[in-house]
Amino acid sequence: MIRVLTPLPVLLPLLGAAAALLVGGRHPRTQRTLSIAVLASVLTVSVLLLLLAHDEGATAVSVGGWPVPLGIVLVVDRLSALMLVVATTVGLGVLVFAVGQGSADGDEETPISIFHPTFLVLMAGVANAFLAGDLFNLYVGFEILLTASYVLLTLGGSAPRIRAGVTYIVVSLLSSLLFLAAIALIYASTGTVNMAQLAGRLGDLPDGVQLLLHSLLLIAFSIKAAVFPLSAWLPDSYPTAPAPVTAVFAGLLTKVGVYAIIRTQTLLFPGGALDQVLMWAALATMVVGILGAVAQTDIRRILSFTLVSHIGYMVFGIALSTAAGLAGAIFYVVHHIAIQTTLFLVAGLIERRGDSTAVDRLGGLAKASPLLAVLFFVPAMNLAGIPPFSGFIGKLGLLEAGVATGGWLPHVLVAAGVVTSLLTLVAVSRVWSRAFWRPPAQSPAADTAGAAVADAGPETGAAPTGDGGDEEPPDEDVDAGPSPRTAARRAAWERHTAVATATTPATDGLGEEVGSRRALRPLPQVMVGATAAMVVVTVSLTALAGPLYGVTDQAAEDLLDRGPYVEAVLDDLVDP
Repeated sequence: MIRVLTPLPVLLPLLGAAAALLVGGRHPRTQRTLSIAVLASVLTVSVLLLLLAHDEGATAVSVGGWPVPLGIVLVVDRLSALMLVVATTVGLGVLVFAVGQGSADGDEETPISIFHPTFLVLMAGVANAFLAGDLFNLYVGFEILLTASYVLLTLGGSAPRIRAGVTYIVVSLLSSLLFLAAIALIYASTGTVNMAQLAGRLGDLPDGVQLLLHSLLLIAFSIKAAVFPLSAWLPDSYPTAPAPVTAVFAGLLTKVGVYAIIRTQTLLFPGGALDQVLMWAALATMVVGILGAVAQTDIRRILSFTLVSHIGYMVFGIALSTAAGLAGAIFYVVHHIAIQTTLFLVAGLIERRGDSTAVDRLGGLAKASPLLAVLFFVPAMNLAGIPPFSGFIGKLGLLEAGVATGGWLPHVLVAAGVVTSLLTLVAVSRVWSRAFWRPPAQSPAADTAGAAVADAGPETGAAPTGDGGDEEPPDEDVDAGPSPRTAARRAAWERHTAVATATTPATDGLGEEVGSRRALRPLPQVMVGATAAMVVVTVSLTALAGPLYGVTDQAAEDLLDRGPYVEAVLDDLVDP
């Protein structure tokens, strides 16, 4: 059963992408329905794979019947199956959010059919990376998801997105080049790229060669995972994309890099030669990332810097090289995928409600939209690690593992983890107090927002005042491209820039004039429902923390043992 199901998380999205591309131009509703149905099917298969892997252990499948090492090998174990489940869950939530956004903005009349096929290709690349049993197939998985991400990042073609896309592409190509060079050197040294075979052959190489190959892989994967000092590209790339794209990027792409680091440290180079280097990198990632977050005033940039910072927790657990450390790292990966995705979706709702994600331009959101306040508050407190949420449980597990390991450097990292958690609370509390709880009349940008609303007209709502304070015209919305409202909103923005210095009525920071109380567009129910569902997922991680931690404990033991993974692959070995 498990052998039949294993290729489906890769094949179903690819076939769905082809079908969505064929029907998208003339039948946008069919395209949306098809995309959601495909991801729902992948989620069902992923849950079945997790249950079977938990009961039966690791299983390998030689695609096309070609034996190891001649063919492509897909491997399902507890770790890869768990990552598939959480990745597909958040992918489905983001897709429903994007469908709601596209429907609300009128993509029926001006459809762009590329979003759904590209999104499904992205999910196929993520699944392939998690299931890859050899380094070259892992490289192919990275390239599939990165190619799709290049398209998604530049949707709309605005100048900020193109600039961010160029940076992202250059950094990604550099990482891919290093990864490909490492694969070539590994193949030249061992005669294989199959990871199960490499587990037995890399240890026979001279120490200097092992260190070189190990370093190349870690540098390549650390760029993808945004580990300091290789993380500077992320805060400038992610915030410019549409909300659904930013959410799936923040939730998944860096975690694929973390997954690759876990495989490298446990399966390929288990000796711990670079553990101390990883600990220093984890410390710098935590501290630099969270200091950057505290210094920001734009919600998306705050979340981008906290994303970088909390990668440090995962790298810390991996660097401990203990069962407790790995279990904590895996649990925190699962938690962080769900939390970051949810918070970026909430940021999209905030931008839609207040026409900005700059906290100085917002105010009174809690009164104007209590549900939106709840949707932000719950995952924000979870991210900060407030008990009893899963963020607290994951951090506690990692800190306990660090204390149990002993030594001054793990203890320094434990202290840094506590400080990072407190500063995360400071960062999200600032957003809460300024954007949600502050009286709207006290918003420093109230006059500017009022000018935008007064000029926009009742049909289009408020004209955007920019993303994070940049004086840029509004970008097109995602899912089906520019809507009929986009031209009107752009014209309103241009009028706003011409009259921004004029004296205007005070506003409440939501684009509503004090006195007349003219409201912005209401939030679409599908978008709110998708975000609320993701909040429920994050809360369920707390309710299911016991069983989930049990799975991560067993996954960590399998990783350190290496035996189950290697035996599953080498059962079908034909070594020429």
